[in-house]
Amino acid sequence: MTRAYDPIYLDQAMRTMGSMLDTAVLDWQMDLSAFYGLFLATGIADRFAYGEANLLAGKSGYELASLVLTEAYGEYQELSLQQNLTIRLNRFDRSPEYWTGWALTYYQWESGLHFSQIQALVPITEIRSLYMPFHEMDIRQFSDEMHRLCRERQSDTRLKRLRAYANLTQKALAEKTGIPIRTIQQYEQRQKDINRASGQYLLQFASALNCRMEDLIEKGAAPSN
Repeated sequence: MTRAYDPIYLDQAMRTMGSMLDTAVLDWQMDLSAFYGLFLATGIADRFAYGEANLLAGKSGYELASLVLTEAYGEYQELSLQQNLTIRLNRFDRSPEYWTGWALTYYQWESGLHFSQIQALVPITEIRSLYMPFHEMDIRQFSDEMHRLCRERQSDTRLKRLRAYANLTQKALAEKTGIPIRTIQQYEQRQKDINRASGQYLLQFASALNCRMEDLIEKGAAPSN
């Protein structure tokens, strides 16, 4: 498999991601899922996964966390947050949040999946729950467990997994998108092929589920025009 970036950058990328989550959750008292959702929604996750050097090795975890909030809310809110919180610049222990980012980065690099694809299969909070016992094991054992979980859950359509991650019922998704609930059911049950859905439907789903249009496509096919 061709990796998105050279393994020479992997260790730094793992440490940066771990420090980012550690900062957001422990220093800034943010909800892990909420912050990670911003990391995905701003597109910074994709830039990180594709190996943008300025993100992998050019920023500390604190700076990366700040960038996520800046992209999500604007510079004023991010600077205000910095001014009103005491930041621990040096942390010597590895928190569950640090390990979550550290381990997830390895698995994303190894698997080649997008962060959003991993999230649809194994949510960030579930990865954190794997801290015990995997933080004491070789990272490859964690990776093997992630492969197993992802394989088990591949039977569901991406639409269904993303809807579940967004904590929406089919009815709620229908109300948010204006797409008939029966059509949603047909896509989720593979009675209709979402790869042949109109671009408008894919856009409506992506907007409601806070994902990219291509994240809805099955088996790597390109979105319909």
